[in-house]
Amino acid sequence: MAKNIFPKNFYWGASTASHQVEGGTVNQWTEWELAHASELAKTAKQRLQHVVSDWDSIRSEAEDPNNYVSGKGINHYARYQEDFDLAKKINLSALRFSVEWSRIEPNEGEWDEVAIEHYREYIRQLRARGLEPFLNIWHWTMPNWFIEKGAFEKSSNLRYWRRFVQKIGDEYADELKYILTINEPNVYASFGYLTGEWPPQRKNFFTFGAVYYNLARAHRQAYKILRKKSPTLKIGLAPALANIQAKRPSNLIDVVAVWWMRYFWNWWFINRVKRSMDFVGFNYYFSDYYRAGKLANPEAPRSDLGWYMEPEGLHPLLVRTYAHYKKPIFITENGVADASDQYRQWWLEETTVAMERALSEGVDLRGYFHWSLLDNFEWKYGWWPKFGLIEVDRKQGMKRTIRPSAKWFAKKIASLQDGEKPTKEVL
Repeated sequence: MAKNIFPKNFYWGASTASHQVEGGTVNQWTEWELAHASELAKTAKQRLQHVVSDWDSIRSEAEDPNNYVSGKGINHYARYQEDFDLAKKINLSALRFSVEWSRIEPNEGEWDEVAIEHYREYIRQLRARGLEPFLNIWHWTMPNWFIEKGAFEKSSNLRYWRRFVQKIGDEYADELKYILTINEPNVYASFGYLTGEWPPQRKNFFTFGAVYYNLARAHRQAYKILRKKSPTLKIGLAPALANIQAKRPSNLIDVVAVWWMRYFWNWWFINRVKRSMDFVGFNYYFSDYYRAGKLANPEAPRSDLGWYMEPEGLHPLLVRTYAHYKKPIFITENGVADASDQYRQWWLEETTVAMERALSEGVDLRGYFHWSLLDNFEWKYGWWPKFGLIEVDRKQGMKRTIRPSAKWFAKKIASLQDGEKPTKEVL
C-alpha cells in the first residue's frame, strides 16, 4: 500500500497466557504434565517425527521428560516489568494477558489477596508504559478444586465461574477498557473431549457438547456481570478461526464439506454469543484445504510444528468474519513456531499486507496481537516450539533477546505510526 490506512489508534500488541509464562502455577495442567511427562517423552518420536519440519533439531528436547513440565516457566510472574520494557522497545502499544484462576482462588471461596494485588500492579505497570491492557479471564487452566467438581462439564458449576468473573470485575474493571472472557473454546472442548489429546482426555461426544454449550453460557453470563459492573467496558472473546477452503473449488462435495466445517468450527460458538460481545476477537494460525472432507494442505512451507503456513489467509477470514457480524475486530493471536527466525519476518510482512487489504475493503479492524511476546510453554508440545518475538534462553538464566524479526516489526510499526521513529535499542 502506498498510503498507510491503519487507524491512528490501531493497537499493535502481543499476547501471553499465565500458565505458559508465569511459572509456579498449580492447576489441572500442572497435574497433568507431571503425570504424563515420561510418557510424552517416550512417544515423542512416534508422535512427531513425521509431523515436524526437522525432527533431528528437536529430538533431544522432545525426548526429555523435563520438556513437558512447565515448572518455573520463564519467570514472567517476577520479571514482568522487564518484559514490558522489552515490549515498548519493539514499539508495541498493547498486551493481551490472562489471569490465573488457580492463583486468585486456590481453594474454593478463598481469595488470595497477594495474587489479586499482583495483577492489579501488573495492569498499572502496563499503563505506566503506555501499553493498553487486554485482560483475558480464562485461558484453559483451572483450580484443581473446580476440576474435582467436574469443571465446565456440569452446568451447575457455572455458579463458581460467575463468582470468579464477579471478582475479576470488582477488582479490575475500573482499570480496564477491554476484557476477553474465554480463549479458544472450540480448541479446548475439541482437544479435551473429542481427540483426547489434552486433559481431561474424556473422548466423549456428548460430554464435548455439554462443555462447548456451557462455555457459550459462561461467556454470556460473564458479559452480563461485567456490563453491569462497567457500562463502558468493551467485552469480547477469542475463539480460534481458520481459513477453511475447498481444495477443488468447483467440486460440489468439497464445497459442501467446507461450508459445514466453516460453520461448526468458526461460526457455531460465535453465533451463540453474538448479542453478548462488543467486538469479535479471534486467533488465526491456519489456512486449511480439504478434499472430500480430508485435509489436503500443500507440503510447503511448514513451520517448526509442521503446520502449513499461509499468513495471507488472514485476509479472506477477516472479510468473512466482518460480513457475518459487522462488529469491530481484534486479531487476538497470530504467529509462527520458528526457532531459527527464518520465517517470522515474512509471516509478519504478509500478515500486515492481509490486514491492509481488509482495511481497504471496509473491515473495521482495531488491533493485532502477535503470539507470542516471549518464548513460552506450548502445552502438550512443551518448551521446544519457539513463538516469541523475544527469545528466552532458559539455560542461561532466562535471558531475553529481541529477535531480528521483532526488530524489523518494530521499524514497521514505527513507519505506520505517523512517522514515529523506533527506539535506538531496536535498530
